Amino acid sequence: MEDKRYFEGKMTVKDVELAGRRVLVRVDFNVPLKDGGGVADDFRIRSALPTLKYILKQGGKLIMMSHLGRPKGKRVPGMSLSPVRDALEPLLGVPVGFAPDCLGEETEKMVAALEPGGALLLENLRFHSEETENDSGFAERLAGLADVYVNDAFGTAHRAHASTEGITHFVSPAVQGFLLEKEIEFLGGMLVNPEKPFVAILGGAKISGKIDVIKNLMQKADGMLIGGGMANTFMKADGAELGDSLVEESSLDLAGEIMRLAEASEVKLLLPVDYVAADRVEEGAAVVKVEPGQPVPKGYAIVDVGPATVSLFAEETMRARTIFWNGPMGVFEVKEFSKGTVDLSKAVARATEAGAVSVLGGGDTARAAKEAGVADKITHISTGGGASLEFVEGKRLPGIAALTDRGEG
Repeated sequence: MEDKRYFEGKMTVKDVELAGRRVLVRVDFNVPLKDGGGVADDFRIRSALPTLKYILKQGGKLIMMSHLGRPKGKRVPGMSLSPVRDALEPLLGVPVGFAPDCLGEETEKMVAALEPGGALLLENLRFHSEETENDSGFAERLAGLADVYVNDAFGTAHRAHASTEGITHFVSPAVQGFLLEKEIEFLGGMLVNPEKPFVAILGGAKISGKIDVIKNLMQKADGMLIGGGMANTFMKADGAELGDSLVEESSLDLAGEIMRLAEASEVKLLLPVDYVAADRVEEGAAVVKVEPGQPVPKGYAIVDVGPATVSLFAEETMRARTIFWNGPMGVFEVKEFSKGTVDLSKAVARATEAGAVSVLGGGDTARAAKEAGVADKITHISTGGGASLEFVEGKRLPGIAALTDRGEG
């Protein structure tokens, strides 16, 4: 993390007068939709409610903008935010208007007609390619809808888009909402001054995608627990026989280097000791349990960690005072191979109840906590998978860096 912590000291929505003003909020309503219509998971919508309700209570004219999916600059009916409006309205507790576009004459009329305490959701930003291109003209037109700009979309803070970075050049102040503030509080606190012992749990498929995360955490953590496909590469580098398991051959030397670095830094690096292996990665596959010290049979690939690994990892989490977890322990999307990830999420919840601060990096990790019924027992579940990883890497997130510093607004 940089010596000058770019994410500290930013103005918040509480620092500005909102009554009677047009408050344009960048929210992250990029939520999964059901096949038959409707929102399948409203976690991100609910996460934005504290900021939205505060603006309404203060008498602001609430205008919300978001993307949904990847329409690549075209109007795609199946990626309309209309179902999101339907899910948002009862949660927000006030009528929510819906603009047919994020810009244009009709949208401007709807914004102008807003009364204090009124709410309006704009159509998908990414129906315009200028959004992801961070086009300055597009950003300036968005800014024309606002007296105050609020970014509460941590999930897109790692992207320099028109609605996250470009707009801040045309409207002031540009402040953070409560969700963004909370993300920075927990992720930043974890990196800047974590209570020790600090244990990091990393899963997912590849080392190469998380090398900077691993190296940055290595400087902060007391222990690292590695699972998922990326663990296979570490185990292969350590001489294990893994059958037909996914191994990132090009990263074997890197895995060896990381293990040596961990030893030199006195960071406890733990790998799985037993596994569940299958002859194919799908429901109904033939499955074998591979006990500690045994090779994975040929024709089989590791798809989950076994109970001994969960116990080993759980023991480490119970010693921790700070826990960061990103990435599943196996092929979590196949229910038969999700047990290790779900059981570990229960262990993290127990550690949290015992006094640890636990931060989950979103995505499959968040879904595992939900499936295990322990989401409400985790200290903080991030709304941004990619953003949380880049933050933990120590990268400067443009959507945060662009916000107004206290004393400047």
